[in-house]
This record gives sequence, C-alpha cells and structure tokens, in this order.
Amino acid sequence: MGEAKRRQTSDANTKASQPLIPGLPITKQQSEQFITLTTKGAWIGIGALVVIWLTVRLIGPALGWWELAD
Repeated sequence: MGEAKRRQTSDANTKASQPLIPGLPITKQQSEQFITLTTKGAWIGIGALVVIWLTVRLIGPALGWWELAD
C-alpha cells in the first residue's frame, strides 16, 4: 500500500508541473493562481465601484446643494 500512495503523490507532482499548453511556459498550478488572483481583483473592483457610486449618488448632491445655496 505504501507504493501506491507514493505513486499517487509522484504522479500529482509531475502533472502539476507540466505545461498546461505545449509551447507555453504556464503550468496548471500557475493558471489556478491566476484565476484566484483575478477573482479577488474582480471582487475588489466591484466593491470600489459600489463605494464610488454611493459617494456620487449620496454625497455629490449634498455638496451640490450647498453650492447652490450661496
């Protein structure tokens, strides 16, 4: 049983380090890291968009009101 487990871990390591597409130096692990990074970046962008929208929608008119009052 020890030999079978060693082969599974050995096969998993070689598959992870092989290029995803022949000719491109991108491994499967690097592609998974890229997807994780871009997903986090997308959520940060969505959060920033909501904050900017709320600022323009709620604070912007309030500041414009004071300008018109002068």
